[in-house]
Amino acid sequence: MKKKFAFLLMGGHYDPEKHQACFETENQISYIFTVRNFEEACQRVSLLQKDGVGAIELCGAFGPEKAQQLIEQTSNQIAIGYMTHYAEQDPLFASFFSQF
Repeated sequence: MKKKFAFLLMGGHYDPEKHQACFETENQISYIFTVRNFEEACQRVSLLQKDGVGAIELCGAFGPEKAQQLIEQTSNQIAIGYMTHYAEQDPLFASFFSQF
């Protein structure tokens, strides 16, 4: 059985029906899904859990609090992490993401 991994990107500018991808190798299936808000993320994570996904990485927009909420939602049965960056790069990230 292939291992399943997913990466979730969150932003109001995404269309979850169109903005997604799947990469399959001999041993693993990797998904990239987009969501527009945290409510959609909760729904997507529920579907991923039912589909047997074993690890989910979240984009930095989730932050530690939302990541923790998703860990609790899955009863700590899925490995869930979130992206972060060095604090000294905060101005660069703020500038980039403010342009949407």
